[in-house]
Amino acid sequence: MFGLEYPPIGNLVEWKYYFGEGTFYEFNKIGLISLLALIIPSTMFFLAKKDLVPRGLQNIVESHVEFIENQVILPAIGPDGLRYMPLLLSIFVFVFWGNIFEVIPTFHMPANARMANPMILALVALVTFVGVGVKHHGFTYFKDIIWPPGVPIGLKWLVGLIETLSVFILRPFGLAVRLFANMLAGHILLVTFGVLCIALWQQSALALVLPFSFATLVGLTGFEVMVSLIQAFVFSLLTAVYISLSLHPHH
Repeated sequence: MFGLEYPPIGNLVEWKYYFGEGTFYEFNKIGLISLLALIIPSTMFFLAKKDLVPRGLQNIVESHVEFIENQVILPAIGPDGLRYMPLLLSIFVFVFWGNIFEVIPTFHMPANARMANPMILALVALVTFVGVGVKHHGFTYFKDIIWPPGVPIGLKWLVGLIETLSVFILRPFGLAVRLFANMLAGHILLVTFGVLCIALWQQSALALVLPFSFATLVGLTGFEVMVSLIQAFVFSLLTAVYISLSLHPHH
């Protein structure tokens, strides 16, 4: 395009390894971003605990806690769900920080645009809500899914099959794919408009169009910040909803 080659699609999601190539401890940009997404919020929460008087960083951390409590736990689970605050808060901040590196200079890549992180988080959610169901209902939790009560006997096998697929496969699959697809799409979109701006900058005949494409890129960057937050919220909210369904399977 205008003498500027668009990078191969593989280059948008594949990165050279910093060390350990070909070993089980391979480490690349995605690994670095994932590590930072763990270290940064952990450090924030650790430092905030040292403030005896609420201020600055502690106010920011407390706003995270209040947001998860008021917008995720209480609406989705109720007061009983406060025991799951550490898990849901951890999911929220890890997903958000993994996403936000999409717009941070020199990184320009959301860790969740690779399937590994969303898949692991979805498996954590699966193990959690199944564990909650077993803890509170025992074997009845599985029996009510596989052979649902209150359904005509002729339809029990069909409804049970649908429920089994929905609970144990579609729920975690939907969690992972929703996060992965949204972040990958946003990443490709930003790269596309970034390449377009560079191409227009090099073409004097099309320089008049550059301000419009650049403004679009800036707007999309702001939109990606919002998407990063929304996807973190949606992932934690759906996890809370699935926990609630395990606590109250007949509601």
